Amino acid sequence: MKVIFLKDVKGKGKKGEVKNVADGYAHNFLIKQGLAVEANQANVSSLNAQKKKEAKLVEEELAEAKKLKETLEKLTVEFTAKSGEGGRLFGSITSKQIAEELQKKHSIKIDKRKIEMEDAIRTLGYTKVPVKLHTEVTATLNVHVKEA
Repeated sequence: MKVIFLKDVKGKGKKGEVKNVADGYAHNFLIKQGLAVEANQANVSSLNAQKKKEAKLVEEELAEAKKLKETLEKLTVEFTAKSGEGGRLFGSITSKQIAEELQKKHSIKIDKRKIEMEDAIRTLGYTKVPVKLHTEVTATLNVHVKEA
């Protein structure tokens, strides 16, 4: 019997897959547990429609991320901080502070975990900070730290 999996079933199939399984297994376990539905014409066409919808959503997310990348690469986020000898800061500028500044000054909401810094900024001057917006899109944000 052909079934469409609604959820991942270990060893049998992943969500959205159409597979041939034993009739008893399909009726007594998969369909009863709500893990699968019979692969008739109506269910197959609704599955295809759902896949198209998901693909369109992914495409829109990618386009949005590319647009945001263009905006971010034009911006420079500025901070003022106290520094000691050789332009070394007392304290540091973290990804959380950068995210808050973007929200406050430019109304761009970015999760601090998407700002990929190996370590906090501890020196004066310009620093290029990578921001992962999407699996395929990474923007580079300019951060300028000035003497207070």
